[in-house]
Amino acid sequence: MAATWTLEDDMSCPVCCDVFTDPVVLGCSHSFCRSCLDNYWDTQVIKKCPVCRKHSLTDAPPSNLALRNIVETFARERSHNNTKQVETREGEKESQGRRESGGRSGLVPDGDERCSLHGKRLLLFCVEDQEALCAVCQTSRRHRTHQLCPVDEAAQELKEEVKASIIPLRRKLETFQKLKEDCMKTAEHIKSQAKQAERKIRDEFVALHQLLRLEEVVRLSALSEEVDMKTVIMAEKIEHLAKKMTSLTSNIREIEQDIEANDLPFLQAYKNNKARANCTLQDPEPVSRALIDMAQHLGNLRFKIWEKMQEKVQYTPVTLDPNTAAPWLSLSDDLTSVCVSGEKPHVPNNPERCDTCVCVLGADPFSSGSHCWEVEVAGKTRWDLGVLRESVRRKGVLSVNPAHGFWALSLRDGGQYSACTMPWTRLTLKRRPRRVRVCLDYDAGEVTFYDPTDMSLIYTFRDKFKEPLLPYLCPCVSDSGRNAEPLKICPAKVSLVHVGDKVL
Repeated sequence: MAATWTLEDDMSCPVCCDVFTDPVVLGCSHSFCRSCLDNYWDTQVIKKCPVCRKHSLTDAPPSNLALRNIVETFARERSHNNTKQVETREGEKESQGRRESGGRSGLVPDGDERCSLHGKRLLLFCVEDQEALCAVCQTSRRHRTHQLCPVDEAAQELKEEVKASIIPLRRKLETFQKLKEDCMKTAEHIKSQAKQAERKIRDEFVALHQLLRLEEVVRLSALSEEVDMKTVIMAEKIEHLAKKMTSLTSNIREIEQDIEANDLPFLQAYKNNKARANCTLQDPEPVSRALIDMAQHLGNLRFKIWEKMQEKVQYTPVTLDPNTAAPWLSLSDDLTSVCVSGEKPHVPNNPERCDTCVCVLGADPFSSGSHCWEVEVAGKTRWDLGVLRESVRRKGVLSVNPAHGFWALSLRDGGQYSACTMPWTRLTLKRRPRRVRVCLDYDAGEVTFYDPTDMSLIYTFRDKFKEPLLPYLCPCVSDSGRNAEPLKICPAKVSLVHVGDKVL
């Protein structure tokens, strides 16, 4: 083993440390590649030996024919076995290709490219340096300790690797595609919401006659501005997603084209394709708050123009937010009542919407003070009422108890009332209330339920609230029509009083 190593060292140029190419010998007996010596002398004023520094007596040293013959013989013997094996495999591959092609002529065999240094066929692939080699290259000091394999094997293995690296890109493309489709549905729903809100706004202003014409224009303008703004937001989001999808599609197409290319072009582009396949794009995020703020435009509309009309109008202390309603629910036009609809309408699965629990939330969060509202429950056999944390998870099955952010009262089986504690606490009521009054004292940390007929106490939750709360209404399933009645927010008795610049 040591003798072989010494022989290889003797066949290596002291300048380039590679196997001699066209070796020449100086008067001092040191040998170099002709090109290495010429390049070295180009940088020197006096031509001297790069090893012993002795001056050369000639500017054109003679070829070292003996050394050149030894190098060529050693290279041939060293690469004989690998070359013969690779060429045999290449021949079998070409023969098989001819058989599969039915003897068609004019096909250019793959792997016929030549080494730029030695003019030999590129039959081997260096795993460490990721480059194709000829039989002579493999004997060089740079590659002789490296792992080598035939070009066809390397190409097949690395093609499979690149194909695997495309799988995350395809998944990411599917994610972008799904979100794009959701955004397109949301954009259509925005238009539907806009039509619904516009119709309701127009009906209200017709009821108030021409005295409210100016206010109608103001309201429609605000709605139009929000529709335009959110339509632009969705259009920009869709355009952004489309651009990212185009980029990903183009990237995938180009990588696949390189995969389908011949082995050497594929290998030469391998590093670049691996880098391109390493996608750094973050998964797209759904657009929150993308839907029209229906509660802002429709909630308490008459009350908001009460000052101008100087008449009593109906006011409800809670406005239901249709953007949070489960898909099976139907809300009244004035957003004060909710029931289970006969069919599931096509609505976007926006982040604010409850998708499994049959419930709807109030539009306005409470983060301080005292708030009360009454809910009509007459004729129902099942329902939940109360408040929840604004941050409560909206998707999937919900656990209704204080530990999960709910403070609620429940009716089941037509007469079983419970406080939604952990576990639920059964309650005994002296009569079935037709209405339930919900009172929230945020600062005191209390949620209390009353029968408003005589203000008899039903149950009180005591806790410490740390974030905004929203009204929570769950009409539950229709129970084959026995529980079809809606839950309805009852109007509050109010009067208009001016105190300074405030309206109470």
